[in-house]
Amino acid sequence: MADTAATLANVPGVSARDAATDGFVFNHTMLRVKDAKASLDFYTRVLGFSLVRHNDFPDDGFSLYFLAIVDPADIPDDEAQRKAWVAGLQGVLELTHNHGTESQDGPVYHDGNSEPRGFGHICVSVSDVRAACARFEDLGVPFQKRLSDGRMREIAFIKDPDGYWVEIIQPTPLD
Repeated sequence: MADTAATLANVPGVSARDAATDGFVFNHTMLRVKDAKASLDFYTRVLGFSLVRHNDFPDDGFSLYFLAIVDPADIPDDEAQRKAWVAGLQGVLELTHNHGTESQDGPVYHDGNSEPRGFGHICVSVSDVRAACARFEDLGVPFQKRLSDGRMREIAFIKDPDGYWVEIIQPTPLD
């Protein structure tokens, strides 16, 4: 591990970690979604996320949904405790729903993968990528890239209801 850290530290533009950043956690990334109900169904039922926090801002016309792949039994009941707990998690997905977008025709947000390109994708690691992809197929989830497509046969990409790409990988080599 130390050798890997030393090798990565030699990559141009990479600085040694400043001690002042000890305790920093990459907490969440945010995606704007057209239809909160469809997106929540996708991320909870299809990908196994749990809704860990929800905030409505009716006067401002939006709602926030924080999701994470955690055991629902671990989610604190007390709102203040839950807020602090969620802020300490890694890998949280924040879905922002601007009220009224669900009734607009066509795509509302740019997925980042058409011109002009920008945002690319999020990634979920699964224990068995083949079984996960078979399940996604059975559920009718649209694929951007199947395992059998292209040269990188160990990864797949599916699409969420807004067309955002979700990379699917497994931590161990495919047999």
